[in-house]
Amino acid sequence: MKVPDDLVQVGYVSGAYGVAGGVRVTPFSVDADALLSVKTWWFDKPNVHDVDVKHVKLHGGDVVAQLVGVVGRDAAEALKGAAVQVPRSHFPALSADEFYWSDLIGLTVQNLQGECLGQVTDMMSNGPQSILRIAPVVDAGADAAEKAPERLIPFVGQFVIHVDKTGKTITVDWGLDY
Repeated sequence: MKVPDDLVQVGYVSGAYGVAGGVRVTPFSVDADALLSVKTWWFDKPNVHDVDVKHVKLHGGDVVAQLVGVVGRDAAEALKGAAVQVPRSHFPALSADEFYWSDLIGLTVQNLQGECLGQVTDMMSNGPQSILRIAPVVDAGADAAEKAPERLIPFVGQFVIHVDKTGKTITVDWGLDY
């Protein structure tokens, strides 16, 4: 099977589950929608290949799945550490005010004054909300001591005013001095 061009890593295999060959996957999102709805996952171990999902469910904060062709605990353990990817085109549809983290990474962040705060490099969750991790755009000639620190901005309506995926920008109510 041809490897899709739009694979997105949505978690990783954190170990085996049970003795029949189930795998435990640590998802990168709290609700794990993509893992629960997509029936073919892609692994990068030992090389990039697809695996069909027989059964999948949430178990605590992880996802557990029985995969076609993975039989026995040893086979499941051999996948430990593998990246779990699914095609972006197979993600469940979202409402207009929802976003997948993978869609936000790489967007430029500017405040209401039009000042560039940097670029989203990652997202994280602190439980109640997601947080944008923003690396500053640094002048190539700037001294290391003058470089601005990473910014962490809660991804909530109070601070995030508008997300323009087409224009690749996020407008926030956040000052340069915060």
